[in-house]
Amino acid sequence: MSVSVNGVDVAAAAETTSELSAARELLRQRAVAVGILDATSTDEGTIDQAIEELLAREIVTPTPMDEECRRYYDAYPRDFESGDLVHARHILFQVTPAVSIPEIRERAEQTLNELLREPERFASVAAEMSNCPSGQHGGNLGQIGRGDTVPEFERAIFRLGLTGLLRELVKTRHGFHIVAIDQRIPGKRLPFDVVRDEIAERLRAMVEEKALRQYISVLAGKADIQGADLNGTEIPLVQ
Repeated sequence: MSVSVNGVDVAAAAETTSELSAARELLRQRAVAVGILDATSTDEGTIDQAIEELLAREIVTPTPMDEECRRYYDAYPRDFESGDLVHARHILFQVTPAVSIPEIRERAEQTLNELLREPERFASVAAEMSNCPSGQHGGNLGQIGRGDTVPEFERAIFRLGLTGLLRELVKTRHGFHIVAIDQRIPGKRLPFDVVRDEIAERLRAMVEEKALRQYISVLAGKADIQGADLNGTEIPLVQ
């Protein structure tokens, strides 16, 4: 369906919706009407800049107060926690197309059983047998947070809250791992003062987006728009 705004045909780009294209044209026309943009201008960068100036001039976004930020902080405590951390070591028995998986698993299980009896040998065994560069450093992976490793490895190291040598192999897309957990550091809630500016920016962006949608809706109510609904459609103007 063709789209037009006040008689001006709008060609929607492949990566946008008809509503987004119509909204941009509506804002362009408003920028022309208030003298920010020359009606003959066709340069996309100039038009974008004029629209930004228009929105800055006509949409006032209040700065969130401390009370609002505090309420948001209390309502969404999990959003403002430092992540759980684990200090871990591993020995990797890598699986490649050229190796026999049963043989690799058997070798890894045998090595794990030996280390369960002699855990103090972990570093030397890692240096000798691990297919990971960390083997040259005793298998040390350092401090790991959630999202730092592949999901299957993450599930294993954050699963039980135990420390020491895990009694089962950890299977991942890379192979079989013998894993030792040296320390766990649980996540803690960050103080309000530390995250206050982040909350304020989040709230400001939410208010700005709502105000922008309302502004578009008011302009659309006074315009002749064909082929797009700018009143009942969620327009993703704020990316």
